[in-house]
Amino acid sequence: LDHYGSFDKIKDAFLEFIENVPFYGAAILCIDHPEVQAILPRIRDRRLISYGFSAQADVKGINVTPIAGGNRFDVVVTDRDGEARTIEAIELPMPGRHNVQNAIAAVAVGLEMGMTDDQISKGFDHFGGVKRRFTKVGEVDGASIIDDYAHHPVEIRAVLSAAREGTQGRVIAVVQPHRFTRLRDHMEEFQQAFNDADMVYVTPVYVAGEYPIEGVDSEALAVGLRKRGHRVAEAVADHAELTAKLAEVVQDKDMIVCLGAGDITKWAAGLELSIKEARE
Repeated sequence: LDHYGSFDKIKDAFLEFIENVPFYGAAILCIDHPEVQAILPRIRDRRLISYGFSAQADVKGINVTPIAGGNRFDVVVTDRDGEARTIEAIELPMPGRHNVQNAIAAVAVGLEMGMTDDQISKGFDHFGGVKRRFTKVGEVDGASIIDDYAHHPVEIRAVLSAAREGTQGRVIAVVQPHRFTRLRDHMEEFQQAFNDADMVYVTPVYVAGEYPIEGVDSEALAVGLRKRGHRVAEAVADHAELTAKLAEVVQDKDMIVCLGAGDITKWAAGLELSIKEARE
């Protein structure tokens, strides 16, 4: 939005990008998204491959089953002649339905590039995940510490939903808001993004070159979360304060999920040792 100015202009740019795909190529689109569905009638003379969970998808994910550390799922592929086949039991070492959706996109790309079904399945067998996308960086007294790049409300909801699926304990979110302007423009959405977290700790805003905005800070987000019913939503001033609070509450089977695009990744990496030291 900072660049394009409006969501309509973003959609126009997306459409222009598709129209510039050469005649020998294809546009691979997530048909699950209503905005993608809305622009389909505007696309002319381009080959489209749809993917997702929708019944109408050319490359469709089905039978999604959570497994230890990730998901198992099947993919139904419908070719240009309407013939369907199934790639069975793909295992993805990343939890969350959103990651399965991304994996289905990868299947669609692989098929378009000429890979066989067997090559695609074996590719996932050797896939080790993506750094800073639900990356386990530590464990303390039976609680896992996760580092994730999510910094937008939609991403945060998806990651915390995956965390909820992946733990038998509590989900403890540690979020570092990224940019004052983003927090200001999406404050309400941020306050609605933590429903799957039992506890939320908000670090100081990662400034990313911006100047502070009055009334837009970690405390404002924490207050808004409490007003929306969160029992534990607190701002923390630094890594030491966060460590002290976590050392008091973290227990076996909890999942600490650190969220943000700034230096929160350094906080996450140091939590295992700092919590252990605080408990000694």
